[in-house]
Amino acid sequence: MLLALLGVASRSTATWLGELCWWCRWSKFILARDKFVPLPKLILLLLLIGIALWFTITWVIALMRSGPFQAPSPFQLLVGFITDFLDTLGVGSFATTTALLRAGKSVDDSKLPGTLNVGHALPTILQALIFIEFVKIDMWTLWLLIIASILGAYGGASFVSRLPKRMIQIGMATALLIAVTLLIASLLKWTPKGGSELGLTGTYLAIGFVGNFIFGALMTIGVGAYAPIMIMVNLLGMNQETAFPLMMGSCGFLMPVASYRFIKSGMYDARAAIGLTLLGLPGVMVAAFIVKKLSSEGLNWLVVAVVIYTALSMLYAAFKPAASQPAASDKEPASLGDPGNDSGNPYQPPRGM
Repeated sequence: MLLALLGVASRSTATWLGELCWWCRWSKFILARDKFVPLPKLILLLLLIGIALWFTITWVIALMRSGPFQAPSPFQLLVGFITDFLDTLGVGSFATTTALLRAGKSVDDSKLPGTLNVGHALPTILQALIFIEFVKIDMWTLWLLIIASILGAYGGASFVSRLPKRMIQIGMATALLIAVTLLIASLLKWTPKGGSELGLTGTYLAIGFVGNFIFGALMTIGVGAYAPIMIMVNLLGMNQETAFPLMMGSCGFLMPVASYRFIKSGMYDARAAIGLTLLGLPGVMVAAFIVKKLSSEGLNWLVVAVVIYTALSMLYAAFKPAASQPAASDKEPASLGDPGNDSGNPYQPPRGM
């Protein structure tokens, strides 16, 4: 009897060891950077795909319940392509989208933050998938800083969701002026240069976590994430390229969650958001896989001029005599958010993408 039990146990052990060895053989390929996607990166990419599916289904259901479908205008579609195309190449999407939509009088100021978040959510997730896959960065650092930005954005959204329209205009104008200041500093080479590190540890990791938490909160009032993240990674000695997966990864997770509130409250322009998404997605693909590189210094100076004009016009709208504004406008709540980066970018997507 004892011999029989030992025989069964030995066979079971042998079977278990065989399965373990089989897994070890495959894990070498799964975890090998040069052959297959590393497991932490694979999980992150799958989570992004999952949140994209959840957001798409949620948004489509909300649109179906809201009434007859209203197709976006050609102008709104064109804005989506241009802004996400430029965003992928490092020019930014928040400032450019704000300027174009206001110039075309397509979206009321009170619904502009929600429109930016909802409309750019899926293109930003696509950018996150591309940059996380092709730009090298320590996965532990990426995971922690993405979590920090989500927590910051959630807390910030809770605060600004009750702001009146006038405060939105002042907040967005201030955010645009901050963004353009950082953009000018980048163009004039006043920002610090980065190092060669692909990740953070110890005190630097803690500083990065707190920094990204603050940047996530600031995104809810319209301050672009890319410029602050670029400066932070440079100061912490990281490679400048890591700013791309950090910023896009953070926005790729937090924007759909923030957009859910806008969708439920109706505080966004559905037509404009659909236009941003429909041609924003191909805009990302064209920039990442066809154009890949753009000499954008002259274009960035043009963005500087447009953003300054847009910020000043928003301040004028906020402070013009009350008699010329709708009486209820100051009581209309909304939330703020920024899907894109608003800074110049010395790094361009890898040519091997």
